[in-house]
Amino acid sequence: MKYIFGPVNSRRLGRSLGIDLIPTRICSFDCIYCEVGAKRLITGVRKEYVPLPALLSEVDRFLTQPDAAELFDLLTITASGEPTLHTGIGRFIEALKKRSDKPVAVLTNGSLLSDPEVRRDLAAADLVIPSLDAARDERYRKINRPHADFPIARLIDGLARFSQEFQGRLWLEILLVKGINDRPEDIAALQAALRMIRPRKIQLNTVVRPPLEQSALPLSEAELNIIAGQLGPTTEVIASFKGEGRKDFHPVDEEAIIALIRRRPCPMEDISSALHYQPDLVKFALERLCRKKRITKRLHNEILYYQVRDTPKDRP
Repeated sequence: MKYIFGPVNSRRLGRSLGIDLIPTRICSFDCIYCEVGAKRLITGVRKEYVPLPALLSEVDRFLTQPDAAELFDLLTITASGEPTLHTGIGRFIEALKKRSDKPVAVLTNGSLLSDPEVRRDLAAADLVIPSLDAARDERYRKINRPHADFPIARLIDGLARFSQEFQGRLWLEILLVKGINDRPEDIAALQAALRMIRPRKIQLNTVVRPPLEQSALPLSEAELNIIAGQLGPTTEVIASFKGEGRKDFHPVDEEAIIALIRRRPCPMEDISSALHYQPDLVKFALERLCRKKRITKRLHNEILYYQVRDTPKDRP
């Protein structure tokens, strides 16, 4: 499928059926740690980048499979870019709620939450996880490289307004990059912003997968734990999902592997866990895809990641 991927074992959400609302690398940010590569378009313009009928057609195809509801715990709206740039996201959430009784989550960088229409669009979601990586303007521009329409004050104000209005669960992700947004003054600014936003949960992250910029380096687990203590008792450090997996392995589908690693580079073990494939068969499939030159390998922090090969049409 073009827009649906998984279900995958998400390290924070469980078995998640992902829906890529903007699969063409269109975003309001150009984050230095981005896993999906350079964006083709950095914009603040909202429009229907993908027709809703095409998205819903894939959802219907998946949900009409035998025992489809047993395969996933929630529906997760995400994107290779920023999903709230899609003007149909509100109608899409409502359509999902009519089709399934599973919770709907939205992953967003939070940049458009200052727009009342976007806040209304997300109102029907069960869980929204926006990001706030920095609360100081200089650090924000360095790590997130936002479109000019989204200064830091506007981002924080939008998050605070959404928190006041939203009736579902609001979690906030903070991703720290070594030497860029992890200094004491950065943490103090984040603390002040968090007092305004008041999310139900804070998820602290760092660079795990191969980033867009090689200068984006991770913090250690010990460093993250110290900062988590400074951010308050609702803060958790997100670790890589290393669940025990399932015993009922699925048949290996190479196109499903491609769909997964197109959105984020993965090591072999994560592909096996996310898609419920037998590890030996995943290894065989990855080797075959490498020989076909459909995917490539990249060593990052002594871990071998697989990612879709860059092609001229994918380059910005």
